[in-house]
Amino acid sequence: MDEKKKLHLLDLVAQYQTIKPEVDEAISQVVSTGGFILGKTVEEFEKSVAGFVGVKYGIGVNSGTDALYLALKAAGVKEGDEVITTPFTFIATAEVICWIPAKPVFVDICPDTLNIDPVKLEKAITPRTKAIIPVHLYGQAADMNQIMEIAKKHKLAVIEDCAQSLGAKYHGQQTGSIGHIAGLSFFPSKNLGAYGDGGMVLTNDEEMMKMVKILRQHGQDKKYHHLKLGVNSRLDALQAAVLSVKLKHLEKWNQVRQEKAGYYNQRFAGIGDIKIPQVRPDNEAIYHQYTLRTAKRDAMVEFLGQNGVPTAVHYPIPLHMQPAFEFLGHKNGSFPVAEEAASQVFSLPIYPEITREQQDQVVDAIAKFYK
Repeated sequence: MDEKKKLHLLDLVAQYQTIKPEVDEAISQVVSTGGFILGKTVEEFEKSVAGFVGVKYGIGVNSGTDALYLALKAAGVKEGDEVITTPFTFIATAEVICWIPAKPVFVDICPDTLNIDPVKLEKAITPRTKAIIPVHLYGQAADMNQIMEIAKKHKLAVIEDCAQSLGAKYHGQQTGSIGHIAGLSFFPSKNLGAYGDGGMVLTNDEEMMKMVKILRQHGQDKKYHHLKLGVNSRLDALQAAVLSVKLKHLEKWNQVRQEKAGYYNQRFAGIGDIKIPQVRPDNEAIYHQYTLRTAKRDAMVEFLGQNGVPTAVHYPIPLHMQPAFEFLGHKNGSFPVAEEAASQVFSLPIYPEITREQQDQVVDAIAKFYK
């Protein structure tokens, strides 16, 4: 019986079934040792991720949000400084700037990649600018060559937000190895997702690494000796064990995502006003999200929901229009490219285990909408 499998935006249960014995064994090993916070399992995972990305140091923390916050602290961003970033991202990117407390300065995005526009970036620099946080949105790298040139010219730190881009490449180089320091997220829905929260800071800079290690453990360099006021942000051993298993499969999973995205691209050719994801020739995207654009987005999302196709909108309200950032004084029209994208984007089911038949079901539903 050819029964259509229920569609999910992401099917973590299907993923677990493919690696169940490895995951169960890894969890069992940690439980039998009784070592749950940091320790050998975490250290081995930190080394593996640093090796995968091609940097010297990985420091496990308890979320992608904390990874960015600690990266800002390690980069020397202080109260009253300004940090440039994109308004078209998850709130954590700009939220952590305010925790310092520094001021987020938004710069509009490129209409094709939806990443921060380096052409507009330099105009936003003031004497108070200390750092830039480019976000590699949906798993495609921002234009890092231009960003690094601007940063070098103005002596600014570059903190890569790689929450969605572990394994993505820019001119053959892994994201997370191009800036001065980077933050990863292991939120369950990420291409490398934990079974809970988790994150990591990546850097080649020994001083930054030492600072993050101190700050993540209440500012201590050794037990009960506190150099700084820090936070409690440690990756736990159970998450590191699960992630270590998954890391071995990540390259293959990312390749399969690319193939699935390629099939979608082919099938969406010529359907309505659909705009498929634009990937620049010098980029290798990993499709953390497969995100389309249409001027009829809201009607489309409603129609697909009624037809059993789950969707998500990343992100419906640009950050400068969020009530939490009202104090920055931006208005509708401040960042028109981001505002237009926010009104048009919607993401479709994509994950390594999705079948051709399920993808056809998605495409057929969208074609039906236009009929």
